[in-house]
Amino acid sequence: MEQHAEILGGAAWRPRRPNWRDLLALVLIVTIIVLVGSAARQMLEPFAVARQTEISLSPAMLPGYALRTIMRMLAALVASLVFTFTYGTLAAKSRRAEMVLIPLLDVLQSVPVLGYLSFTVVFFVSLFPGRVLGVELAAIFAIFTSQAWNMAFSFFQALRTVPQDLDEASRAFRFSAWQRFWRLEVPFAMPGLIWNTMMSMSGGWFFVVASEAISVGGLHVALPGVGSYVARAIEERDLTAVGWAILAMTMTILIYDQLLFRPLVAWADKFRYEQTATAIVPKSWIIDLFRHTGLLRAFVGSIGTMAQSAVRARLSVRLPLWPRQKAILPSYLMDIVWYGAVLLLVVDLGWVLLRFAGAELSWTDLLAAATNGGITLLRVVVLIVIATLVWVPIGVGVGLNPALTEKVQPLAQFLAAFPANLLFPVAVYLIVRFHLAPAIWLSPLMILGTQWYILFNVIAGASAFPTDFTEAAATFRIRGWRWWRDVMLPGIFPYYVTGAITASGGAWNASIVSELVSWGSTRINGGGLGAYIAQMTEAGDYPRIALGIAVMSVLVVGMNRLLWRPLYALAESRMRLD
Repeated sequence: MEQHAEILGGAAWRPRRPNWRDLLALVLIVTIIVLVGSAARQMLEPFAVARQTEISLSPAMLPGYALRTIMRMLAALVASLVFTFTYGTLAAKSRRAEMVLIPLLDVLQSVPVLGYLSFTVVFFVSLFPGRVLGVELAAIFAIFTSQAWNMAFSFFQALRTVPQDLDEASRAFRFSAWQRFWRLEVPFAMPGLIWNTMMSMSGGWFFVVASEAISVGGLHVALPGVGSYVARAIEERDLTAVGWAILAMTMTILIYDQLLFRPLVAWADKFRYEQTATAIVPKSWIIDLFRHTGLLRAFVGSIGTMAQSAVRARLSVRLPLWPRQKAILPSYLMDIVWYGAVLLLVVDLGWVLLRFAGAELSWTDLLAAATNGGITLLRVVVLIVIATLVWVPIGVGVGLNPALTEKVQPLAQFLAAFPANLLFPVAVYLIVRFHLAPAIWLSPLMILGTQWYILFNVIAGASAFPTDFTEAAATFRIRGWRWWRDVMLPGIFPYYVTGAITASGGAWNASIVSELVSWGSTRINGGGLGAYIAQMTEAGDYPRIALGIAVMSVLVVGMNRLLWRPLYALAESRMRLD
C-alpha cells in the first residue's frame, strides 16, 4: 500500500534503504542469539551430584539465573506446541482416539510435577551421565508437564467448534488435510491458543521452584535458576533475597511479554472470526519496528513467503495401487475390538502397578489417601466456583476492550506467574501469629494455580467474539442479565469450559506446594492429597507416591467425566459460532 501511495502521488517508488530501525532490529536479534547460545552452552557443562555449584543469593547472579530459567521454559514451550498440534489433532479427528486420549489427558494434567520428577529424574540423568544436560532435560520435562495440557485442551476445543460455513468452504475449495489444518483449523484456534500459551508460560513460573530445586528421596539437585534461588532464600529465611527474586521475575516477564507475546497477540488478531472490522486492534512496537525496516523486512518477507508456500502445498498422498475396499468389520464390531484392546491395556497397567506397590501397601494406606483426596477435592470445587464468579465478568470486560487488554496482559502474566512459594513467609507468619487453622487458611494459596486459567480463557473467548454479534445485540437493545444469558455467556462458553478443566488440573497440581508449606525450619501441614504426595516424595516412598497419584487421577477423571465432558458436548452442539 505504501508503494502504491507513492506512485499515485506522482513520485517514483524506490526500494527501502537501511535505516536506524534496521540497526536497532539487528542489535536486538544478535543480542537474543548471543544470550540463547550462552545459556545453551552452559547446559552442556560437566556435572556431578557430589560437586554441584552452590546457588548464590547475590543479586548480581540473578540475570544469569533468569536467563537459564527462561531457556528451560521456552524449550518446554516448544515441546508443548509440538505436543498440542499432534495430540490435540488426533483427539479431535478420531472418535476412537478421543475416547482414550482425552481421559488420558485428564490423568496427565492431574499428576503433580513432583509425581513426574519422582520417576523421571533418574531416567534423564542416566541418559547423559556426567553432564548437566540430563538434569536440564529433567527440569524441562517437569516444566513441560505444567504447560502442555491446557494448550492441548484449547486446541482440541477449537478444532471441535470450527464454524460450519468455514468447514464447508474448505471442502468446496478441495483443501487437502494439510491445507485444511494450516489454513483453517490452526488460524481459527490461534487466538485462544496464544492466550493459553501465555498461561502455560506463567504456569511454568508457578512450578519453577519444584522443577529447578529437585529433591527426590536421597537425590538433591539445584540447577542455576530463579527457582533454585527462591528455594535457597526460603530455606535461609532471607526476605531480601525473596524481594530480589520478585524483581527479577517482574523484569523477565515484562521483557518476554514485549518481545514475544505482545507481537503474537497483535498478529493473531487477524484470525478473528467476524464479518465486520474492529474499531481498535492490538498493536506491538516489535511488529511496527520490523515493518519499517529495509533489509530485515525483505529477509523476513522471504521467510514468510517460504512459510506460505509450505502451508499451501497440498501434500496429498494417493495410493492408486491399493483400490478402496469395504471395511473388514462393521463399525460397531470395530468399536468393540478397539475398546476391548484399551480395556486390556488398562487392566495390564493396573496389574503392574498392583505388583509394584501391593506388597508395601495396606487398606489403611488406601483409606488415608482417599480421605486426603476428598479434602483436596472439596478445596478444588470451592476455588473453581469462587474463581468463576470473580474472573468471568472481569475477563469479558477485558477481552471486549483491546486497548484495556493491552494494558492488562503483562499484569495478568505476572500475577499468574507468581509462585506460591514466595507467599510462604506471609502464610506461615499469619497462621502461627493468629493461631489459624492451616486446613482453611492454606487453601487461598491454591487460587494462584486456579483462577488464571479461567481468566485467560475467558479473555481469549471475549477477544475472539465477533464484533458483529455485539453490534447486533446493541441494535436490538439487549442489555443486563439477558445480554449475559443470550449473548456473551454462550459465546465464551467453550473457552470457559476449557479454562475450568485446566483450572481444575492446575488446582490439583498447586495442592502439592500449597498444602504443605515451610519457611526455614517452620513447617505447616494443611492436610490433603497434595501434602500426602509431597511428604512421600521427600521420603522417597515410591509405592505411596504411586498410590497418591493414582487416587488423584481417579478423582480428576471422575470429575471430568461427570461434569466437564457433558459441558464440552453442550458447547459443541449448542454454542458454536455458526
